[in-house]
Amino acid sequence: MEGFKMKKSLLGLLFLILTIFSSCHSIETYESNPRGNFEALWDILDRHYCFFSEKTVNWDDIYAVYSRKISNEMTSQELFLVCADMLEELKDGHTNLSAPFNTSYYRAWWSDYPQNYDSRIIEQYYFNFNYRSLGSVNYGILSDNIGYINYSSFASTLGDGNWNWVFNHLATCDALIIDVRDNGGGMIDNVEPLISHFITSKTLAGYISHKTGPGHNDFSEPYPYYFNPAPAGSIMWEKPVAVLTNRSTYSAANNFVSIMKLLPQVIVVGATTGGGSGMPFSSELPNGWGVRFSASIVSDANGKVTEFGVDPTPGCAVDMDPIAALDGHDTILDFAISKLLETNP
Repeated sequence: MEGFKMKKSLLGLLFLILTIFSSCHSIETYESNPRGNFEALWDILDRHYCFFSEKTVNWDDIYAVYSRKISNEMTSQELFLVCADMLEELKDGHTNLSAPFNTSYYRAWWSDYPQNYDSRIIEQYYFNFNYRSLGSVNYGILSDNIGYINYSSFASTLGDGNWNWVFNHLATCDALIIDVRDNGGGMIDNVEPLISHFITSKTLAGYISHKTGPGHNDFSEPYPYYFNPAPAGSIMWEKPVAVLTNRSTYSAANNFVSIMKLLPQVIVVGATTGGGSGMPFSSELPNGWGVRFSASIVSDANGKVTEFGVDPTPGCAVDMDPIAALDGHDTILDFAISKLLETNP
């Protein structure tokens, strides 16, 4: 799943903070053997992981369980499996261990839920394959004069000029649907250019808290970050909007939904998103394996941590009906259309 990258200025600030923090505290050195690599991994997470409290994880207890499984006689692949299982206890899709032969990944945050999305249904039955594409964006006009944008990955960069072409094409529509189901994230840099067409003034997007010490609760006060409206002359959208979500809406896409949900003209329709609000940071074990993990907490403009997902607007939680899907109906999309028609009878 794609990662969650903060704007360069904020990312640079977080990197500086972590660098200063590391220089102010003694750093243990570990042997490049199974025991040493296990201890290094546990210690890196112990000092820098940001969601121990939110997830009620007792990291010392986790150490006691998995430390007993470590032997300097074990193979690299055996060591990897034990370390990957330990990281899985965090239930965090942003936490991965990377070796030359494998990368660990926690999947249960989405695999235990209905998929609630099938792009073929929309492309075939709602557009008859007649839609426009621009990078990771497909867009067109549905029946009932409702615009539709599918943004499949925030790893794809679209500038204001690109978005103006999209909104110009949809300008005569009475309402708009933005579908971010199965959008696993990407770069938060790509969230603002889209949201900027829905806001008319500088808008609080959320807050970030960074680690200030090795303790599990050593955090800075949350500091705000803001989004600005699109540049003068851009096409702005002030008509009703429905954002479609499923459990595989994650990371930067989760951030997009958390911001859009607070705008007055927007409803969120579908299922609770997958979450993933921790800013990832990377480190390395003595043997060269990489570890990525959530190191700074991002919350929404109300100060709510969205690591566990963003809920649909009250009254707008809906799943896809698999029987209706066989006949070419996306019941989440149909529900959103009906809600938007209520605002534009």
